[in-house]
Amino acid sequence: MTSNRPPDLDPSDWPAMRAEAHSMLDQMLDHLARLGEGPIWRPMPDSVREQFRAELPRGQGDLGEVNAEFRDRVLPYALGNQHPGFMGWVHGGGTVVGMLAEMLAGGLNANLGGRDHAPMEVERQILCWVRQLFGYPDSASGLFVTGTSLANFIAVLVARTKVLGPDIRRTGLGGITSLVAYTSTAAHGCVRQAMEMAGLGSDALRLIATDAEGRLDPAVLRRAIAADRGAGLRPFLLIGTAGTVDTGAIDDLDALADIAVAEDVWFHIDGAFGALGILAPELAPRLVGIERSDSLAFDFHKWGQVPYDAGYVLVRDGAMHRATFAAPASYLRRDSRGMAAGTPWPCDYGPDLSRGFRALKTWFTLKVYGTDRLGATIARTCALARLLQSRIEAEPRLELLAPARLNIVCFRLRGPDADAVNAALVVDLQDSGLAAPSTTTIDGKLAIRAAIVNHRTGERDIERLVTATLALADARGH
Repeated sequence: MTSNRPPDLDPSDWPAMRAEAHSMLDQMLDHLARLGEGPIWRPMPDSVREQFRAELPRGQGDLGEVNAEFRDRVLPYALGNQHPGFMGWVHGGGTVVGMLAEMLAGGLNANLGGRDHAPMEVERQILCWVRQLFGYPDSASGLFVTGTSLANFIAVLVARTKVLGPDIRRTGLGGITSLVAYTSTAAHGCVRQAMEMAGLGSDALRLIATDAEGRLDPAVLRRAIAADRGAGLRPFLLIGTAGTVDTGAIDDLDALADIAVAEDVWFHIDGAFGALGILAPELAPRLVGIERSDSLAFDFHKWGQVPYDAGYVLVRDGAMHRATFAAPASYLRRDSRGMAAGTPWPCDYGPDLSRGFRALKTWFTLKVYGTDRLGATIARTCALARLLQSRIEAEPRLELLAPARLNIVCFRLRGPDADAVNAALVVDLQDSGLAAPSTTTIDGKLAIRAAIVNHRTGERDIERLVTATLALADARGH
């Protein structure tokens, strides 16, 4: 019998596909269940790396064989941020729940650019929750993006529209060179990049000195704004930080909000990981003032433990946000009913028309774990950072360079040529697979930086980091 089925890409043998799919799911569940048993990271041999230089596939392959390549060549050589011993940079650990939600989202293959379908309501529900969490009004808008780097960029564009008007989208900046913005010297580099991409230039970003706690100094900020106004420039944007990348410091957000109101400038907060500290009752008081911001950027994929990627931007003035991006087009016609209903759409609030279903894994995470448990997990990472600080302070060979202000600790081995020695130690630690910190520079000194973000990290992993650091130093004769 001749089949009338078109030559699509679905399986010709669904039972066989089902068996392979279950095998692949079991493979990843086994991987997650045994995370702490193997090394955090391992160098990829050249012989494996060379396999990724193969020619473009022309013929059809076998799913089982491709999965075997993944199992042998990809899975063993991942970065390791799921592992409880990973403390490099600020990477979330993800969860089984998030992984399963990603599978559901992949199966649905929804485009969240717009139109009227249930995934849009999932994203809108999260917007309602985020408004509630950060004390924003019902008129505030929000959008899932790849991460805080893009969220900060969007906020800069909205602030630019606020001060120059929506016509700037049509006319361009032209000869406008008077706008200036302010942030701390400890701000993430993506803030500078956002100014560059917005056409304002990094020279228009004033880097304000920090105080002894690593926070933007309000007195220095006031003087800088006054000097710029005296020079005929136009301050338009103040960017505070909730959790600096080097030490986890949180700016005095309430004081910065006061300055923003007095100076009539847009107040944005880069809360990449620190903003979600509001879920932990013991940390929330340190974020007072966050509810007064004009916009906020943060990542669910860090302290929120949602799998990558799941960044978010929240804007108090939803109408201004929409005026910055909405681009009517005949092929994006809106209707009051049918599939083209449900306006406004997410594509009216950002540059992406094609958008994945990032909201689903976030929705599952919030509904399954709840904010109380997530908050307790966040607080625990900070407690572990304090434990690490106490271990460093108790070890004469180690020097604390920045205290555990939140969940990040910066330290190093004492001794001559300390920068070079500690840089080599960090690589040794990573190569060993026992611990995985990263490096930064504190007051001109290279530091071993331990950022405790993963919900799986425990006291044993803190002890292993300290023990391995000292043992590897011994092996190097230090």
